[in-house]
Amino acid sequence: MLRDVGCNDRRERGETLEQVTLLKQEERVRLNADRLEALFEQLGDTGAEDIVCRALEALAARLGHAERGFREHHIEDMRKDTRGLIAIADQIGMSLLARVAGDVIASIDAGDHVALAATFARLLRIGERSLCEIWDVQGAAY
Repeated sequence: MLRDVGCNDRRERGETLEQVTLLKQEERVRLNADRLEALFEQLGDTGAEDIVCRALEALAARLGHAERGFREHHIEDMRKDTRGLIAIADQIGMSLLARVAGDVIASIDAGDHVALAATFARLLRIGERSLCEIWDVQGAAY
């Protein structure tokens, strides 16, 4: 049983918490349908599908490289890969992914390691959900 004591008191006395609550981080991802429609109108079905497929492959690769850079503390490599995500995500209507990638870049540039960890974790969540969402949209089109 926990008594009402300050955080410093708990650390000094070594009390153990018996319950841990896992917070599920979930955000709704929306694709910019107008951007995708414009791409299909401009390039036709075959051309747009080709662009979207290549973009998805590039996004997945860059997210993977950025994650490796983060784990291995190669921040400049991570920054480069994350920067590349922005243009690709914008091209295929993933506005939220592009915005969060920009937040990661801002955290790197500010030298804020705590913000970087938080924004990068969010980028990975949004990236995964965005990739799933666009595959679902493509699958529904067939």
